Amino acid sequence: MSSKLKSKQLTQGLFGIYLIALFWIIIVKLNLSLIPLGSRRSINLIPFAASAAINGHIDWAEPLLNVLVFVPFGLYAANLFKPIGFKVKLIIAVSVFCEVVQFIFGIGATDITDVINNTLGGIIGLFVYQGVKIGVQNSDKMQKVINQIAVVGTILCVALLVLVKLGMHLRV
Repeated sequence: MSSKLKSKQLTQGLFGIYLIALFWIIIVKLNLSLIPLGSRRSINLIPFAASAAINGHIDWAEPLLNVLVFVPFGLYAANLFKPIGFKVKLIIAVSVFCEVVQFIFGIGATDITDVINNTLGGIIGLFVYQGVKIGVQNSDKMQKVINQIAVVGTILCVALLVLVKLGMHLRV
């Protein structure tokens, strides 16, 4: 098996791990069971109308996290799929899918703002990929660089998720 094929398979495997983590974060809300979920069903079709306000100020953490959680999706999509139109449609489709599943199962608020922020994050990931591609220029080396970023990012994400689930709070 060629090293290029092995590298591509590693990327696909890491993408699979990322998707599992993504759905665990968005759909299951970091729970290990779906039993306590299903108590909340609402929909907001007005962009940025339902941003959480704390003490009269907008809480930017959730929208920012929605953007950040989809940046890797854009990186993987850029690396694994060819037509740019397909990549953008895939990012939008996965984001809409997550919101629809949340609504169907009553797992939280279905919000167009989340779709917009998730899509923005995915598009940022596409741009980051293009920036790295311009800097690297060799496709084999590019695959290795993306895999290195993905391995480190996946390990950090999984570790952070485990720490959050265990109830530990990181202080920055």
